[in-house]
Amino acid sequence: MDNEEIRFPVLKVSQPIGDFFIASIKAKDLVQISYVDVRRLAEDERDLERYLGIQRPISKKRINAIKKYIAGEDATFPTSVIIAVDERCAEFSENSDTRTGQLTLRPFTSEPGEEECDIPVNRIAKVIDGQHRIAAFLDENDNWSFDYEDKAFDINIAVFVGADVSEQANIFATVNLAQTKVNRSLVYDLTELAKTPSPHKTCHNIAVALDAESESPFYERIKRLGTATPGRKYEPLTQAVFVESLMPFISTDPVTDRNLLLEGRKLKIASQADLYRCPFRNLFIEGKELDIAEIIFNYFSAVREKWPNSWNEVNKTGNLLPRSNSFKALMKYLKEDVYVKIGQGSFYVIPTAAEFSKFFHHIELNDDDFTTKNFAPGSGGQSTFLRMLRGEILLQDMIQNTSLTIQT
Repeated sequence: MDNEEIRFPVLKVSQPIGDFFIASIKAKDLVQISYVDVRRLAEDERDLERYLGIQRPISKKRINAIKKYIAGEDATFPTSVIIAVDERCAEFSENSDTRTGQLTLRPFTSEPGEEECDIPVNRIAKVIDGQHRIAAFLDENDNWSFDYEDKAFDINIAVFVGADVSEQANIFATVNLAQTKVNRSLVYDLTELAKTPSPHKTCHNIAVALDAESESPFYERIKRLGTATPGRKYEPLTQAVFVESLMPFISTDPVTDRNLLLEGRKLKIASQADLYRCPFRNLFIEGKELDIAEIIFNYFSAVREKWPNSWNEVNKTGNLLPRSNSFKALMKYLKEDVYVKIGQGSFYVIPTAAEFSKFFHHIELNDDDFTTKNFAPGSGGQSTFLRMLRGEILLQDMIQNTSLTIQT
């Protein structure tokens, strides 16, 4: 920016809502001129709630995720950040074709004697959509992060000049509410196209392999794209649930791992202490996807052998075992209780189904016990099942507690 003024070429777009401009500017310049009007409610003298803003609260978790993403070699923001600019801060000089030209943005200073309504440089542009992308370029003190100074990072923007609050709200609602969100299972499925290995791709590959193998406990049971697969009767698991349950076995920071691998760097072999947190970490680093798949195959073969009727009764209403909550509990049991013990400190062992079966002998549950009466839908049933797997509660205790709850 030159003297707190920024000029850049733009293309004027005419749509039913009116004219706006699309352009590309440096990320640092956008950060300098923009701010976020967080959605909030206020009360006037009549105790009526008054709408003052349109933005969602900033999510630190999402910002941190984007920070890791833009550190990668293939980072991109292909969709526009949408900003609104007061007409007093904007000047458009059109070219002869009237569609292209130069937009100049500058602070506004009120004349002496006028009601004070100055607009400083850091309040020129109000962010309608894209506040998390902008915030990702800042450090913990909300200053520009110089970690990205060595990278050319331009942001494509859509600029609405003179849009009032109601128009801004309409734009925000259209962008954030009227569009269909991408299914997480589809996102994981697209990792198959990536040439570089990553935790996400490995987990996807394992899900696909177990879903395709006719002898697998998961044969044709995983929704690859998050929706029903044509020709299949029932798929109790989504790929998203499978991948997100397997990921903690491999990585505590999959985005950073992906970025390092994308840069051609090797991941450091995990220590013994790290392997207690991520037991399949070294198998992943050494490219042993088939070993991981075989471990999951054998483990759930033991589950299928323990409760064959419930495992195969995928159409039975209220049957917990084939569903997501049971799968999540079983995966947590494998990670925190089973695999760390079965190998006696070795995290390269591939236990057989028979070896895994020993960790289910103590469980009194029968096929007919996997009901909504014993296991409430949602996280409550998942937690109860995990406690039973760990031997923290017995079936009789659970039935008694359920009976007392009903009587109460």
